[in-house]
Amino acid sequence: MPSIALTAPALEPLSLDEAKAYLRVATVDDDDLIAALIAGARSHVEAQTHRALITQSWRISRDAWPADGRIAVLPAPLQTLDAARVYDAGGVAHAIDTQAFVVDTVSAPAMLLFPPWSLAVPGRARAGIELDVTVGYGAAGSAVPEPLRLAIRLL
Repeated sequence: MPSIALTAPALEPLSLDEAKAYLRVATVDDDDLIAALIAGARSHVEAQTHRALITQSWRISRDAWPADGRIAVLPAPLQTLDAARVYDAGGVAHAIDTQAFVVDTVSAPAMLLFPPWSLAVPGRARAGIELDVTVGYGAAGSAVPEPLRLAIRLL
């Protein structure tokens, strides 16, 4: 099942001024276009690398708990597990204590680890499990690794 973005990044990893300096643009005539190109380049880099560059919230949906007790979290890098829910046959969500999971941010990609026998089995066949996570390198563009910022400049 897919991961879906819940909140977009609050800012871009490359500022308008940084992009204009890189492009050697001194006027404000094309600011809107350059800002749109920055957002498009960020989106492309995120899609190609399976990473969230700036802090964002995402929802991971699964049909069932994996038998091995491991859920890979993409996009990377994982910061926190914020909420977990399992749906019963009637479509009612039941919260799961996030402390039931071990958040492994050392693995690549990051993993949520849990004993699968300890969690309620979803009652609906599709998207019976929802995990809300916070991902990204941080809230500032300077937190993004320079090779990824360079990719945005080049695009």
